[in-house]
Amino acid sequence: MTDLAAGDLPPPAPQHRPIPLRHVGAVVIGNALEFYDFLTYGFFAVYIGKTFFPSDSPGASLLLALATFGAGFLTRPIGAVVIGSMGDRVGRKPAMLLSFGLMGAAIIGLAATPSYAQIGLAAPILVIALRMLQGFALGGEVGPTTAFLVEAAAPHRRGLYTVFQSVSQSMALLASGIVGTTLASTLDAQQLQDWGWRVAMLIGACIVPFGLMVRRSLPELDATTPDDHPAAAAHEAASPGFARLRPFRKAIVLGLMMLTAGTIGTYILNFLTTYALTSLAMPATISFGVLILNGVLAGTFQFAAGILSDRFGRRPVMLFAGAALLVSITPAFWCIVHFRTPLALYAAVAWLVPLAALTAAPAIVMLTESVPRSIRSGIVATVYAVAISIFGGSTQFVVAWLLQVTGDPLALAYYWTAAAVLGFTAILLSTESAPIARR
Repeated sequence: MTDLAAGDLPPPAPQHRPIPLRHVGAVVIGNALEFYDFLTYGFFAVYIGKTFFPSDSPGASLLLALATFGAGFLTRPIGAVVIGSMGDRVGRKPAMLLSFGLMGAAIIGLAATPSYAQIGLAAPILVIALRMLQGFALGGEVGPTTAFLVEAAAPHRRGLYTVFQSVSQSMALLASGIVGTTLASTLDAQQLQDWGWRVAMLIGACIVPFGLMVRRSLPELDATTPDDHPAAAAHEAASPGFARLRPFRKAIVLGLMMLTAGTIGTYILNFLTTYALTSLAMPATISFGVLILNGVLAGTFQFAAGILSDRFGRRPVMLFAGAALLVSITPAFWCIVHFRTPLALYAAVAWLVPLAALTAAPAIVMLTESVPRSIRSGIVATVYAVAISIFGGSTQFVVAWLLQVTGDPLALAYYWTAAAVLGFTAILLSTESAPIARR
């Protein structure tokens, strides 16, 4: 009996090799920088509105600024389809580099745009165009980034790795809060309107070269490794087109519902800075302090959500926190409105943010690992972009409008509660996706 020739030996079975955490850090830093730039506009909406949309009515000026903020969400689905699908066809790394470069160009242009007083109608037109470019870039960011994090992790660590997509956004929120609080503490209202908000945006622009550098250092994930998704083989054998998505319709629809609820909650919490400034008439330092508290707590509990969802599953974590959140929103806002003190405001934020983080963070993990690799980047990008385009782009405008029309300071609590009902229903109907379910 003779030995097999070397060329006749079967190839070794591919083994999953988790990507080192330093590479995950590069993805997270880039994502955080992009969200910092995008979120800064919303936090300085009061001052930006006066710069580009002057009006005799402060409320009208704010609504126009928030409508422009929403314009950035109109192009998110386009960016999701273009850049997200590029992440599936060409690779995660090129897609992430493209989205980051476009965001950098948009933020520099926005910070440099002259005011309405200087160039007239051209100013708001430029602002809207640059916001739409930002939306296009950010729409294509989430899919490749989240897909990279899922594929970078060992199966039992996917929750921890992937939740950094959400943690990075909280890091951006925290950075924005620190910058905003510092500027509000050192500048008066006129200086904030004239140039303070531009400084905040340029801080993000100054680190664009660093973001590009760390993303260039990323390895491209090995696309030849077999997909371990249970339906991957059937998906590859299916006919092209929407028929290939049919097995994943439930995951996509429920993912959309959960991300919609999480998006509305996130943007209402972010709106609390503007709410404290306008409806509660609190000083800017107190208002921007909400961002710092929000960022610290959201990042901490999103990280905890990743660990807990790996240990106990995605659904148990979301069900427990989602139920607590559902019954807490209106009472928490009642306390804010009734007492109108910084303590009441901060206490409500300290209670609501952890529950919102534990409820929302595992949702994108569940969606990402519920679809196979070959369509993962595009699907996650598109579902996320649709949810955030419709509701992220409109939430702050809608609640500002509701507050102005109804005169009820609890209007935003009712709106969030309705969204929480939608999200909790989706959690109840969902199927566990974590490997814990298959042990």
